[in-house]
Amino acid sequence: MTKKHKFLLSEAHEISESLLDLCEVVAVDESTLRKAIDLARRYSLSHWDSLIVAAALIANCEILYSEDMQHGQIFDNQLTVVNPFYKT
Repeated sequence: MTKKHKFLLSEAHEISESLLDLCEVVAVDESTLRKAIDLARRYSLSHWDSLIVAAALIANCEILYSEDMQHGQIFDNQLTVVNPFYKT
């Protein structure tokens, strides 16, 4: 089972396959990596978070759902982090 949400591996694979049908997959290439490095420096992000944010910005996303990043943070006046578990 996966640790965080206790899915069987087969269930996690099925969910992942479903998401592939619904979402655009953005490849991490040189331009994504360069953008991630810039974002990490400007926003004090971890390497992995900066890659996620860079890919979302390149895909012209406006909302990034994450329980690990700061709820409400806005990147480059385009992308807002929303924690789906945030309680007001």
